[in-house]
Amino acid sequence: MTAQRDRVLVFDVNETLLDLGALDPHFARVFGDAAVRREWFATMLQSALLLTVTGPYFDFGSHFRAALALTAEKRGVTVSEADEKAILGAVRKLPAHPEVRASLTRLRAAGFRVAALTNSTGQVEEAQLANAGIRDLFDQALTADDAKRLKPAPEAYAAAAGKLGVPLARVRLIAAHAWDVAGAMRAGCAAAFVARPGALWNPLLEKPDVWGEDLSEVADQIIARDR
Repeated sequence: MTAQRDRVLVFDVNETLLDLGALDPHFARVFGDAAVRREWFATMLQSALLLTVTGPYFDFGSHFRAALALTAEKRGVTVSEADEKAILGAVRKLPAHPEVRASLTRLRAAGFRVAALTNSTGQVEEAQLANAGIRDLFDQALTADDAKRLKPAPEAYAAAAGKLGVPLARVRLIAAHAWDVAGAMRAGCAAAFVARPGALWNPLLEKPDVWGEDLSEVADQIIARDR
């Protein structure tokens, strides 16, 4: 068998598989503008990347809460404890994008091992995948929290490959985030970019060999290339 045929497919969770747009009503209620959800998520990623580079380590939930506080301060809004709980609780109940279940099912039927890898804690990840109705499609649910180094740090991908029992070269990371795809490739993985609406690619980065508008297009290419 070739390294390609033996590849394990490892999927990012938030935005790649699950639709964060389901949080928009909460942000519309609390901030008066549903579009603030994107600002909050970008602030959360900035916080996670900053602390991953400089330390110390904080779990992803801490960055979610810090980003909410920063966004509220910037917007001059008071976020109550109940509002925070409602937003963060809704993160555990995000729906999958419409094509996700069928695409994962096709990939499994093609013979691929399928795993999830998120920056969220394992408890949050398990709740998300179960509530989205897709947990049964994953052989393993992995988290960068185990490595205490969030993606895109190379340790996160290396730890996942170790849990899967394969070298990094046999992992293909699939994500809707340029930083995640680039981090995986730099660590030694293959990758695929899901170019969902608003998911921009940095022109300074090398592109992966698989690129699609949604998971269905990505699955088609992976089956053609790696099976």
